[in-house]
Order: sequence, then C-alpha cells, then structure tokens
Amino acid sequence: ILGVRDIHADHAASHIGKAQGIVTCLRATPYHSTRQKVFLPMDICMLHGVSQEDFIRGKQEKNMRDVIYDIASQAHIHLEHVR
Repeated sequence: ILGVRDIHADHAASHIGKAQGIVTCLRATPYHSTRQKVFLPMDICMLHGVSQEDFIRGKQEKNMRDVIYDIASQAHIHLEHVR
C-alpha cells in the first residue's frame, strides 16, 4: 500500500497476517459454536481426543483447552518469526 518494496517486510507481513488469522479463528470459536459450526483444525482436535460436538456443546475440559493452546501456539510461532 505504501510502496514498500522489501522482501523482509513482505515476509514479516505474511507472518503477521497468518497470526492474525489464527487468532481471529480462535476468538470466533464460541460464536460459531452457537451456530453449530467449528472451524478449528480437526487433526489437532483429534490429537487431543476432542470432537466438533464437544465445542458445540460448550464443554470446557482440559483436552479442549489443550487444542486451543496448540492452535494459539502456532500464532505465537508466526509472531516470533516476525521478531
């Protein structure tokens, strides 16, 4: 937008965008769950023994918190790349 032509700025912006997308998905999870939708990666959910139905029912068990933690950790990794 500002006419910056720098590969490093592009790389940083890419990681910031990915981190923001992950965080937005996590923040919207309660909203989507009330509408019977889950947009979290199923491979991570399955790794922790969590189903889409668990999120839809609003359970708050440790394994569900572990799913959220793992996904949030991916956003954190993207931010570390930016730094």
